[in-house]
Amino acid sequence: MRSIVAGHVPVCTSEFIELALGTPLDLWLGPEDGESPEEAAARRDAARDILTEEPDLLDRVSRAAVEAIEAFAPELFALTPLHRPRLAARRARMGRRAAA
Repeated sequence: MRSIVAGHVPVCTSEFIELALGTPLDLWLGPEDGESPEEAAARRDAARDILTEEPDLLDRVSRAAVEAIEAFAPELFALTPLHRPRLAARRARMGRRAAA
């Protein structure tokens, strides 16, 4: 099955994500190799401009990430309750202190 995004057929996962977002991943994640401070500042400015023009982009990306995690790694959402001390035992200790 072929995936088509915006009329294009992506050849890899990162290209699929770029087409879906409408922006290159390097804009948000930074390049893999080093960049000058000026390049980094320009990249951050461009990202800030895009978020200003598309305020719901962050919500859309977050929603897509959650859906991907639910589909491919649901164990990441498996929560384990933390052990909490019994409230009754704490109240009993507090009551003894008050009586003394």
